[in-house]
Amino acid sequence: MTDPSQLRFLEGIRVLDFTQYLAGPSSTRMMAELGAEIIKVEQPPFGDPMRGQAPRRNRRSGSFIQQNRGKLGLCLDLSRPEAIALIKELIPKVDVVVENFTPGVMARRGLDYETLAAINPGIVMASVSGFGQTGSWSGQSSFDFIAQAYSGIMHVTGDPDGPPMFVGTGMGDTNAGVHAFAGIGYALFQRSRTGQGCHIDISMVDALFHMHENNVQAHSLTNGEYQPMRRGRHYDPVAPAGSFRGPEGWIVLLCSVNQISNLWEALGRPDLADDPRFANNTLRIENRDALTEIIEDWMAHFPTDQAVMDALIEARVPCGPVLSPAEAITHPYFIEREMVRLIDDPHAGSFHAPGFPIKFSSTRPVEDLVAPMLGQHNRSVLTELLGYDDATIDQWEADGLLGSKDR
Repeated sequence: MTDPSQLRFLEGIRVLDFTQYLAGPSSTRMMAELGAEIIKVEQPPFGDPMRGQAPRRNRRSGSFIQQNRGKLGLCLDLSRPEAIALIKELIPKVDVVVENFTPGVMARRGLDYETLAAINPGIVMASVSGFGQTGSWSGQSSFDFIAQAYSGIMHVTGDPDGPPMFVGTGMGDTNAGVHAFAGIGYALFQRSRTGQGCHIDISMVDALFHMHENNVQAHSLTNGEYQPMRRGRHYDPVAPAGSFRGPEGWIVLLCSVNQISNLWEALGRPDLADDPRFANNTLRIENRDALTEIIEDWMAHFPTDQAVMDALIEARVPCGPVLSPAEAITHPYFIEREMVRLIDDPHAGSFHAPGFPIKFSSTRPVEDLVAPMLGQHNRSVLTELLGYDDATIDQWEADGLLGSKDR
C-alpha cells in the first residue's frame, strides 16, 4: 500500500478535459503536475487548435506542449451520438470535467452539468468562458484581449494621452485558468465532506475585474471624483512608484510612506525630507515629474543598473530591474526558485518554459511529463477504463469515430 504521506496532492483524481487554446488547458496542466490523471478529449481531424500555434519544431507547438504536458490523448468525433455515449460511459469513472467552450456547446451535446451529475452526483465540473454561464453576455465568444477590454484592465494600461493597450501576454486566459484550478481544488475538498459535486462557473472577465485593487473602490468611495486612468510608466496612487530610466535600462521602484525616508537616504538628499513639494504622498503625486527628474539624475551617475539597485537595496528601497522574458530565463532568481524548467519533448526536443508557481513543503510537481499526440491514448483509455476490445476500437478508428494523428 502506498504511504499516504508520499501521495501527490491530486493522485487518484481523474479528469475529463475538453479544453482547448489556453485558459482551460493551463488549469488542467497544473492538475497534471500535481498527479491527477488528465484525459484530454479532442475533436478530429486536427484537435486542439493550439497544436498549430507557432513557433513549432518538427511540427510540434511549444505552446501546446507547455500547457498539455502529462495528459492522455483521446480523440473522438463529438458530433456523433456514439462518441457522446462513450463520454457518458466514462463519467462514472472520473472526478472532474473541465471545459472552456462558449456556453451552450456542452448542453447541445448532452454533456451539461445537470446531465453529468445525474450519472455521477459526485462529479465536479468547471466551465471557463469569457463572460460566464449566466447573464445576457454569456453566449458571446471571447478571447483574452476582449476580456482585458471589458474588465477595465486595458483602460488603465498605456500612456495617458495614448490608446488603451493590452498586457503583452495571455493574462486573461492564464488568470482564469488559475482561478479554475483553485475552484476545482476547493470543490473536491467540499465533495470529500459531503459526497456532492458542483458546477464551477469561471468568467475571464470576472477573474480580471477581481484583480482591481484600487480602481473600482476608489471611484465608488469618492462618488466618482477619482477617475481611474492610464498613467504610463507611473503607478497612480503612490509616488514615487513606477519605472525609471537607469544607466542601462529601466528600473522599477516604489516607496510608500514607510520607505520614503529610505529613498532620501539612498539619494544622499536628506534635505528632501523637508522639501514642501514632497512632504506627503499627495504632494509627491502632484510633483511627480520633479521627483522623477531627481531620481533619474541620481541614477545616471552610476555605471550600471545593478549598481543603482545595490544602492537602493542597501537603503531598503523596494526596487527591481525590468527584465525581458529572455533575460528572465537566465536570471539567478528564476533559476534558484526553479521557475525556469527545461522541457524535453520527444519530437520538439528541449526548450525552456515557466516552472510550477506554487511551492509545497510536502510534495513536488511532476517534472517528466509529455504532451500527447492526437488520439495517442485512444486504445488504452477505452480498453482499460471501459473494457472495449481491440477489434471494436479498430472498427471505430476505421469509420472515423476515433481519430489520431502524428503530432
